[in-house]
Amino acid sequence: MRYTFPAKFRPDEEAGGYCVFFPDFDNICTQGDDFKDAMEMAEDALCLMLYNMEEEGIDIPNASKSSDIKANPNDIVNLVACDTQFYKNYYESKSVKISATIPLWLKEAGEKKHVNFSQALQNGVKEYLQIL
Repeated sequence: MRYTFPAKFRPDEEAGGYCVFFPDFDNICTQGDDFKDAMEMAEDALCLMLYNMEEEGIDIPNASKSSDIKANPNDIVNLVACDTQFYKNYYESKSVKISATIPLWLKEAGEKKHVNFSQALQNGVKEYLQIL
């Protein structure tokens, strides 16, 4: 499932960076060294929480409107989006078998070089999909 929730990004005067809070959830907070890092950490924290709620059958609340969020003058209210299905697929380590066909000459050349065909296929698909 795809979700979008507002978050408050509060500058951390002492440590630098940003602390992140989700007004719709009491138990999600994170931080980052700069805004970009804080945004990545917020996406990860939100996705983990929502994924766990889905797995446990807990109702997920409707997102508040950004305009309804009360914030301090230095806070930045920003929407954070995540996809729990992508998160689940990306972080679960369960492997599955697939069948692939390559030319005989390529198979033989790979075997001579001790290629791990499963790893090579994973790397190629990740590159093709532009996934880390």
